[in-house]
Amino acid sequence: MATDTERSSHKVYEKDQIGEVQIADEVVAIIAGLAATEVEGVDSLAGNMSNELIGKLGMKNLSKGVKVEVTEEHVSVNISMNLKYGYSIPVVCEKVQDKVKSAIENMTGLTVLDVNIKIAGVNVEEQ
Repeated sequence: MATDTERSSHKVYEKDQIGEVQIADEVVAIIAGLAATEVEGVDSLAGNMSNELIGKLGMKNLSKGVKVEVTEEHVSVNISMNLKYGYSIPVVCEKVQDKVKSAIENMTGLTVLDVNIKIAGVNVEEQ
């Protein structure tokens, strides 16, 4: 079981009298994942095999398909996702990049350097 010292986190606020605020990297990844799935045209986030198994077992992993690198005050985000058929890939990706960037910056105060997107698949719904 991971302890607080083993978790990767970033200090975003410190005040001598009150204390400090630290945000775990996984929290930033969850924010990015939730923001990405809110964009119309995004079907789901794509993860590796272990993430897919966790999803099928009923355990919800909100950071599936999202990898973040947090340095001092900057964040780099890599998202792997599946799109719905019929949507413009460049348009949807641009909306995802904007939404993820503003969600992370507004909620954490960190600066997002880049949001890289990999389209892992396209979901064709059966009618």
